[in-house]
Amino acid sequence: MTQPPSQQPPQGGFGSPHDPQKVPQPPAQPPTAPPAQPPAAPPAHPPAPGHGFPQAPGQPPAPGYGYPQAPGQQPGPYGAPAQPGPYGQPGPYGAPAQPGPYGQQPGPYGQPGAYGQQPNPYGGHPTQPPYPGGPVPPGGGSGGGPFKGKPAVIVAAVTAALLVAGGTWWIVGDGDEPAQPTAGASASPSPTPTASDSDSVDKGDGTGGGRTQDDDLNAGRQPGEAKVEWLLKNDVDLPRNGANVLGPWVVGDTVVKAMYRSVEGFSVADGKKKWSIPFTTDVCEAPAAPTAAGVIVIGVKDGTTDRADCRVLQQIDLKTGKAGWKKEIPKGGGFSSLSDPTLAIAGDTVAAAGTGNSYGFSLADGKQLFGKPTDGCQPYAFAGDGPRLVAAANCRVSDYKNPQQEVWGVDPATGRPTWKYQLTRGWEVDKVYSVSPLVVNAVHQEKKQRTVLALTDGGKLRSQLSGGQDKFRANCGGGGLIVFGERLQGCTGVAADAGTFYMSTEPTSLTRGTNDVVAFDLNTGKPKWRATAGPEKTLLPLRMDGGRLLLYVEGSWDRGGAVATLAPTGGKPEVVLQHPASVARVERDFWQPRYLYVDGRFLIASGRVSAQNDKAEMETKTMIAFGK
Repeated sequence: MTQPPSQQPPQGGFGSPHDPQKVPQPPAQPPTAPPAQPPAAPPAHPPAPGHGFPQAPGQPPAPGYGYPQAPGQQPGPYGAPAQPGPYGQPGPYGAPAQPGPYGQQPGPYGQPGAYGQQPNPYGGHPTQPPYPGGPVPPGGGSGGGPFKGKPAVIVAAVTAALLVAGGTWWIVGDGDEPAQPTAGASASPSPTPTASDSDSVDKGDGTGGGRTQDDDLNAGRQPGEAKVEWLLKNDVDLPRNGANVLGPWVVGDTVVKAMYRSVEGFSVADGKKKWSIPFTTDVCEAPAAPTAAGVIVIGVKDGTTDRADCRVLQQIDLKTGKAGWKKEIPKGGGFSSLSDPTLAIAGDTVAAAGTGNSYGFSLADGKQLFGKPTDGCQPYAFAGDGPRLVAAANCRVSDYKNPQQEVWGVDPATGRPTWKYQLTRGWEVDKVYSVSPLVVNAVHQEKKQRTVLALTDGGKLRSQLSGGQDKFRANCGGGGLIVFGERLQGCTGVAADAGTFYMSTEPTSLTRGTNDVVAFDLNTGKPKWRATAGPEKTLLPLRMDGGRLLLYVEGSWDRGGAVATLAPTGGKPEVVLQHPASVARVERDFWQPRYLYVDGRFLIASGRVSAQNDKAEMETKTMIAFGK
């Protein structure tokens, strides 16, 4: 077993608690114009509580959990019991977690969330206060789900907080050891063209989405600034606590997102809805990306009660909006039960894994290709990219506080490991930042440390990143509630090419702060260079684009964001798309935002949709497109 050399980590090292900062709350009614001193808005990707450790659902289940709900009520993605075990995962023998206040599991080490913010008990981002357009505590309203119009105290008793992974962390020093819907549950989906009754689209020209000329998003656009091509608003009547968004994914000229009980495709050019596939149960899981041909397999609940599991697989062609095969994942029993899997696509396989089991199915016809392996270690999560499939495996040990985990290379056709990398006892796989090249984030709960490992294609240790005293951030939150599974992919704020890994430091302050992008040599783990956007600007790596690093220059309440690129040798970021300052507040008004840059067009989509009442829900902005 190849491991990094054993040395002591630097003082105040990776993952160490830091002093919380108080965050001012926004005014009850937002100002019509930017204030002289902007409110202390959280960064577009605020760190999650506990320095990157997933947080267990924050509220206990409602009385009678597991029984059918009252007639007419539709369950949202919540109501699941608090998760046992470290990192929101059950221990290997079902050891329960210690409950926190109101049934919440405390964050790792008893620390508050980064910046001193507390988890939002109403299902919003745990570290984001309810700014305009974001989820707010339950209040008045009626209809549209089981919780609308209910008293706040009742809602708080049955609401579970969102699972969020990622956040702010410090890197351990070089030498420290890391380390188909059923017949009775869901109707057969079919595409429903709705181009004529578009999803409340506003093209920004004063004529769409019920807006007036006085409210034209492009009215204040200055020369050289990008144009707001369209703005999408929610048209789905959601449960009281809203719903998470899976995606979005761009396939050809269509951008697709899944939310609540439908998968919908919209025109990238004008935002009009092209097709919709409805379900009678909740969409609950999806891979990080579809195949190159635009095929994806999503997870759908097998019922509408609290007992429903995310075990129905549904294939969809995202280019045409047509649903294909559907199949149930074998349920099993006891420790072999797979109730809340995460999904990954690699080669011609969609792989599903969770606490008790793992499976592989053919993308073409849904035929089962493999099941639970026979050795003492069991994959609990997969990550896929192109032909490569990687697994995080948990090995049976008697001490759940000192786990033994491995990273596997997996043959997508058979599920057999092609290589194994064993982490030092106590270290656990947290996220896979990149599959090719392979870059893994690992955590150690007892030591309160985190580290980033680069592995070769053959599963050998390539390097361990050395970040010194810098604090880094990666947003891995949102996109669905996973009760027992662990979603390895989907982090924003990290990127990699063949020889370099890029990530950004935490901003120097919540408002008017700045940060750096640091490039790490994957062969040595050492920083190669760092770049900044300048005073009062923060950078967020997105992906590689034509050999250059694609960045989002985050906007503020009075300054528009921008898309920029950075040479692989460093230097100064070059802006390729500057968003108008006149819509800066709109740009910041997206909850748990996701970013896509395709063919010169930049899309921002909400990762979660929620509002206080029906009227506000239908006014919630869900996606915006900027173009030249």
